[in-house]
Amino acid sequence: MNPMAEYTDRVARIQAEWKRERPDLDVTPQGIIGRLHRLAAHLTGELVEVYARHGLGEGEFDVLATLRRAGAPFERAPGDLAEHTMVTTGAMTKRLDRLADAGLVERRAAEGDGRRRIVALTSAGLEVIDAAFTDHMANERRLVAQLSAEDRDTLEKILARWLASQEGS
Repeated sequence: MNPMAEYTDRVARIQAEWKRERPDLDVTPQGIIGRLHRLAAHLTGELVEVYARHGLGEGEFDVLATLRRAGAPFERAPGDLAEHTMVTTGAMTKRLDRLADAGLVERRAAEGDGRRRIVALTSAGLEVIDAAFTDHMANERRLVAQLSAEDRDTLEKILARWLASQEGS
């Protein structure tokens, strides 16, 4: 017998209350959305703990990871960074200020166009993001290890299809 089959979580209790109070409404979507929302909050907490061990917030980790994924020489224009991290340019400026103050990135003029700016990882930034990403992947592996390999594969496929439909891909 599946030990989770009889598990009643907060979402199930909320659904039961709504079914009692509004039997005219189908509250089954709440079982998925509510659990995804709660799970995302738990997972985010687990992820930011790892970032913090490297002196980073979630946003700083995201910027450094985006620069690292760019490949050598690990640089992008600020607008490209904003696009790859899905934040506004104003929020990006604040993140870059913090990272530059910490010596993890540098801003400079683009070669051949002094008006265009480039953000690049410093050697310290490369060291920090490589260590943080190694720990991040170990943490994510630990978190998904709670699921069977088959469940992980199925869940990834379902989430990829659902996300593509939401993002219009």
